[in-house]
Amino acid sequence: MAEQDLDQGKRRFLVAATSVAGGAAAGAAGLYPFAASMLPSERAKAAGAPVEADISTLAPGEMQTVEWRGKPVWIVRRTKEMLDSIKKAEDKVADPASKKPQQPPYAKNEYRAVKAEYLVVVGICTHLGCSPVDKLKAQPEQFEASWQGGFYCPCHGSLFDLAGRVYKNKPAPDNLEVPPYKFLSDTRILIGDDSKGA
Repeated sequence: MAEQDLDQGKRRFLVAATSVAGGAAAGAAGLYPFAASMLPSERAKAAGAPVEADISTLAPGEMQTVEWRGKPVWIVRRTKEMLDSIKKAEDKVADPASKKPQQPPYAKNEYRAVKAEYLVVVGICTHLGCSPVDKLKAQPEQFEASWQGGFYCPCHGSLFDLAGRVYKNKPAPDNLEVPPYKFLSDTRILIGDDSKGA
């Protein structure tokens, strides 16, 4: 009889433990959709989240485009000749010292960049929001006989040099925007976040 009481005790314990475990699992399953609904959606993350760009295959003289906050961001790996052309455009651009706040403080320099070799700009004309085309090679163009390379907006004729500075007497009022960014390594750039980290 004592053995039968022991089996009954075990059975009650197992039934109670299983009920508690099942109840906990059901509670967690009910809370998951509620908790998940409080997280930002993929669309919201894409709208404001930083974007990482792999530049390991970007050759000198080439441009790569990534999307950040629904905008094209251009990354140009500039050659020595391209960097030299920036100095040649000084007298042609409207804001050669980048005095207007179109870039973070760390990019307010001659090349408008963290590292001179890499230009990172939002590829949207500051006139009416068109997207200029890249004309990176120095060669005579219909819009500028002594073109040193940069960007041309065919919609209204705005010109930008290889530092994203707008030419004088053109419709665009400002230089191309430099977004916040930082180098994670020699081959990776994080666009949209320039914090120093912990």
